[in-house]
Amino acid sequence: MGKGHPQQERWLVINRKVYDISQFHRQHPGGSRVISHYAGQDATDAFVAFHLDKALVRKYMTPLLIGELAPDQPRIEPHKNVQNGFLQHDLGHLSVFSKPKWNHLGSHFVMGFLQGGSASWWKHLHNQHHAKPNCFHKDPDLNMHPLLFALGKKLSVELGRKKKKYMPYNHQHKYYFITMPPFLIPVYVAFHTVFKAIQRKQCVDLAFSLSFVIRFILMYKPLLGVMGLLMFHELVRVLQSTWFTWVSQMNHIPMNIDYDKNMDWFTTQLQGTCNVHPSPFNDWFTGHLNFQIEHHLFPTMPRHNYWKVAPLVKSLCTKHGIEYQCKSLITAFADIVRSLKESGELWLDAYLHK
Repeated sequence: MGKGHPQQERWLVINRKVYDISQFHRQHPGGSRVISHYAGQDATDAFVAFHLDKALVRKYMTPLLIGELAPDQPRIEPHKNVQNGFLQHDLGHLSVFSKPKWNHLGSHFVMGFLQGGSASWWKHLHNQHHAKPNCFHKDPDLNMHPLLFALGKKLSVELGRKKKKYMPYNHQHKYYFITMPPFLIPVYVAFHTVFKAIQRKQCVDLAFSLSFVIRFILMYKPLLGVMGLLMFHELVRVLQSTWFTWVSQMNHIPMNIDYDKNMDWFTTQLQGTCNVHPSPFNDWFTGHLNFQIEHHLFPTMPRHNYWKVAPLVKSLCTKHGIEYQCKSLITAFADIVRSLKESGELWLDAYLHK
């Protein structure tokens, strides 16, 4: 199966049937990019993982059907291998209510009214991350490479060999502490969400964000005054950003980061994610994202079921010789710094000597 012209035709395979998404990708509810990332590939596992009401979705797929794989053509490409923020995350993954519409409404309420963000912006980026975790140019969580950080062994060496230097990457494990954790949400998320909502004319998201501003002012201005209100808002954002960044990055930055190798769903998720040992504190502190492997394999699964499926996933990894990484919380945090230091040193060596 081919892609057709890369700028015109986009085809993908689901259950051996070939669909032309050249026009549909722009109307895809989950976002144009997340479905386009599977152009020319088999998207069966991703389709199953992301969609709850598959019968409803298939009705919209019928007009896109253009053919079927030949009987002698394999389904998988030949080179493939066999608290509020956390609540919003669960709602965005359709894992709280049985009906998707209630999850969507809840996501807008929590992300917009309670946090002042954009649920549509989050869904657009986060679905791409789940579809192709740690795949450069496809996982938007890697967009900080190379402007701010050099990530992954291969990408860092490649950057060094090209003699590119946007930051002193050999010191990135030091400046990480004063850049990404405190400023991710107060600066990047705050401005990028509003910019994209205006650009895409997402009136619902803008209305919910505006309701947050009004609510926040009415609640705290009488108590704190204007300056106190602004300082309190930024303090909360910095604390939220620091907490979120360490929790979200501990499962991915230390893992394999590379270009998309078009591997099967299971291998793709296992190479880009790791777990943190379960405990009452770890479960609470991470919003059960310490079960990151299970969360990535089954993105619509309610979080209270992760511990049930984890032993099954682990045994499957053992059976097929796939590494299942699980570590302590402190080790996971330390691995962020260690991996940044290692990739920075690899960049420097390639930059100076190769």
